Amino acid sequence: MEFTKWHGLGNDFVFVEMSPNEISPEKAAASARKICDRNFGVGGDGLVFVFRDDQGVFNMRIFNADGTEPEMCGNAIRCVAKYVYTRGMVQETTFPVQTKAGIKVPEIILNNGEVTAVKVDMGEPVLDRELIPVAGQPGSRVIDEELLIDGEPLQITAVSMGNPHCILFVPGADSAPVGTMGPQLESHRHFPAKTNVEFVEVVNRGEVRARVWERGVGETLACGTGSCAIAVGGILTGRLEKEVKVNLPGGSLIVEWNPNNHVYMTGPAEEVFRGRLNPTFLTGD
Repeated sequence: MEFTKWHGLGNDFVFVEMSPNEISPEKAAASARKICDRNFGVGGDGLVFVFRDDQGVFNMRIFNADGTEPEMCGNAIRCVAKYVYTRGMVQETTFPVQTKAGIKVPEIILNNGEVTAVKVDMGEPVLDRELIPVAGQPGSRVIDEELLIDGEPLQITAVSMGNPHCILFVPGADSAPVGTMGPQLESHRHFPAKTNVEFVEVVNRGEVRARVWERGVGETLACGTGSCAIAVGGILTGRLEKEVKVNLPGGSLIVEWNPNNHVYMTGPAEEVFRGRLNPTFLTGD
């Protein structure tokens, strides 16, 4: 079984060209746990399955390092787009990719024939709390809403970019309690599908610094959907403009919330190495 290792700003993935349905979702989850183990496997934040469906559309399915399957991953889709383009699997520079969060449309950015970045139409943000989902009054939005954690009030803003995000604006990203508050919020009863958590320091109206606690993974070096949620949350709360540079531990992304209500994310994708897996890795725990 051949694989390829990729990363988007340090958020790293193992790619295999097959559908998870070929081995069952249970075995795909077990395989992700084994392959993503940084001591006994290849190591990564997720296992990504890349394949064409019956209509010839590229599909991306991702399983987190803990075996859970998220709806969407912004860093992974940039890597998938560059993967299929640089291997000649698609000739167009703009093409659809099917995800569990629906169709997303990446655009390959070229300079003298070299792929320098990938820009992705991430679609429209979901703001209704019951669709994110967040507990509370249906039809309302979660914007600078108070939530008590261990008796302490927090101001949270929630956005879905195909997967749920809880955004906290903090005085400093470096000193934010990511490792303690991140897991508390991820599994809090306020978030029935759990949530990703972003700790955001506003540098100015066009730039932020952020750290991310990713649902099912832990703290990661970058998060594409999280960066999109940060931009949307910052605009909704009046802190940010429509185009935002999001600085993460692994690097920077540019996020735009356009008048058509679509969010666009631009950033790099890098191949690290290729190798072969023992097929028994894909057969169980």
